[in-house]
Amino acid sequence: MRKIIMVLCCTPLATFAQNFHLSARVGIANYQGDLQSKNITFKQAKFMGSLGAMYDISEHVTARTYFTLTSLAGDDKKGTTAMKARNLSFQSRIFEWELGAQYNILSLNNSWWTPYIYAGVGLFHFNPYAKTADGNKTYLKPLSTEGQGIVAGKNEYKLTQFMIPLGIGAMYAISEDVRVGIEMGYRKLFTDYLDDVSTQYVDQGTLLAAKGQTAVDLAYRGDEVGAGAYPAAKSPRGGSSVKDGYYYMAATVTVRGIFFDTYRRIAGLPTYHRDRKVGCPATRF
Repeated sequence: MRKIIMVLCCTPLATFAQNFHLSARVGIANYQGDLQSKNITFKQAKFMGSLGAMYDISEHVTARTYFTLTSLAGDDKKGTTAMKARNLSFQSRIFEWELGAQYNILSLNNSWWTPYIYAGVGLFHFNPYAKTADGNKTYLKPLSTEGQGIVAGKNEYKLTQFMIPLGIGAMYAISEDVRVGIEMGYRKLFTDYLDDVSTQYVDQGTLLAAKGQTAVDLAYRGDEVGAGAYPAAKSPRGGSSVKDGYYYMAATVTVRGIFFDTYRRIAGLPTYHRDRKVGCPATRF
């Protein structure tokens, strides 16, 4: 009877362990917005790292979640002639959590590799900053560089927001327990202030009275490169018709939750050996 109870209690754990994976991503990320001259480029790209978990719901569908840390940056000095005259720049750490589903095109029961697509929902936190002419790191949101919060109709943006993660990839099963791959992803955002640049210049006097000289200095930096004085109010500063975004390319590795087997062995619990529904290809192609 004792053995029967142990089997009944441990079977759900064994089933879970068969399809549960720990996962990691390492790669580079870049941003898309007003301070980039090209929509897709890895010039100015930064390191990205992720830790997460995956669970094989079926032969083709996998639930997945990741926590990601990366940095993004943009600098007009590396853009077009017009951008160089504006002379703005930003950097920001990005903390991200995503939850989604992955669809594997091929079944890992029959093939040792598969391409896949994924989509989901997530949250990200950002906080753009720039360095002043004397090298001091200054966060941009409190400065209201386009009049957010000090001009009627311009609300302050939030530093933690929703996003939609999308991507494609391919993975290869080295063994039943280890998979490696490559993945490319994009983050659709609902803000145009990832880089603190979106619409028009606010009136210089209004900004000076509300936020001080540092705000004026970082709202327009063309004077630092001889491009003229602060522009007239409502002159274009950025383009708000397209929201900002960011993307990445990364290598991936996933490891099956074999620690459950180790735990059962140490605890003296029965070990289960059954055909694994997912990740156990019969032949190599």
